[in-house]
Amino acid sequence: MKLDIGRMEHGPLNLITDVEGVLVGHATVDRDRCHTGVTVVLPHSGNLFTHKVTAASCVFNGFGKTAGLVQVDELGTLETPIALTNTLNVGKVHDALVTWSIEQCAREGLRLTSVNPVVCECNDSRLSDIAARPVGQAEVFAALGTASREFEQGAVGAGRGTLCYGLKGGIGSASRRFDVAGETFTVGVLAQTNYGASADFLPTQLPRDLAESDQGSIILIVATDLPLTCRQLKRVLRRCSVGMARLGSYIGHGSGEIAVGFTTAPRAEQGEGFIALRSLREELMNLPFRAVGEATEEAILQSMLWAKPDETLDGKRIGTLAEKMRPQ
Repeated sequence: MKLDIGRMEHGPLNLITDVEGVLVGHATVDRDRCHTGVTVVLPHSGNLFTHKVTAASCVFNGFGKTAGLVQVDELGTLETPIALTNTLNVGKVHDALVTWSIEQCAREGLRLTSVNPVVCECNDSRLSDIAARPVGQAEVFAALGTASREFEQGAVGAGRGTLCYGLKGGIGSASRRFDVAGETFTVGVLAQTNYGASADFLPTQLPRDLAESDQGSIILIVATDLPLTCRQLKRVLRRCSVGMARLGSYIGHGSGEIAVGFTTAPRAEQGEGFIALRSLREELMNLPFRAVGEATEEAILQSMLWAKPDETLDGKRIGTLAEKMRPQ
C-alpha cells in the first residue's frame, strides 16, 4: 500500500529488505486460543557469527523483556538474526537461535562456545493464550528457512496477536533512499506494533474507549547499507521516536519502545593492531535522521493497514485502520 509520507524516495519494494542482503521471515501460529508467532530479520544470508555486522540499540522506555541488547551496545556488533515474538516466548526463541547458530557453525567446522541471540517482544495476551508459549524451535527454524526479500505485512508472525492504538496492529515495513557523494543508500524499518492510546492517534479520529492508555510495546528494527559507526547508528535509532511522535505516541510508562539497528556496510579494513573505518561525515547525518523518521511513521501505518479485523479472547471485536479510513 502506497502512502504519501514525508519527502524522501521510497525503495523499490518499500520494505526493510530494500537494503541489499536483508531477509525477513515469519512463522504464524493460529490454533486453539493461540494467535501469535515469530518474525526474524537477517542482515545477510551467511553465518552472522563469523561475519558480524555493526549494530546498536536504543531503549526509549524499558518496559520490555528483550534479550541480547547489553552485548550489542557493549561491542557494537550483531552475531545472530534478530527475532521478534511475544513476551513469554522470548526464552524459547532465544534457545532456538542458539541451536541454529551451533548447527550453522558446525557445518563450517567451527565449535561454538558462546553466542548472543537478540530477541525482542510484544505482549499479545489480549488476542492469544500467551501462557501456552506455542513458539519454539520448529517455528523459529521455519521463519529462518523461509526468510526472503518479499514478505507479508499485517497480522502475521510476531504481529499476529498485537494491537495498535486500539485497532489491529502487526508487522509493517517501509524504506527510504538518498544519495551521498554520488552513491545511493537505503534505510529500512520493520515495526512490530502493540502500543498507543486511541485518543492520541493523529491520522484519524478514533473512539476514545478503543485504547485508553499508551501501553503495550513497539519494536523497531532498522537496517541500512550506509557506512555508520555503532555510535552514529544509535543516533539514527533515536530518531525512530520522530515517526512515533508524528502518529501521537508520547512513549507511555507502561509501554516498551525499543529499536535495534544494523548496517550491512563493511565493518572495517583490518590491519596489524589497527582498523580503518569508513563512516558518514557528521554534518550529513540529517539524511539518515529524516529517512528513519519517515520510514518509522510509514512502517507503523503499514502494520495497521495490512491487518484484518480480529477478536480478543473475551470476544471483543477489533477493527482495522482501513475500516476507519473508509468513507462513511
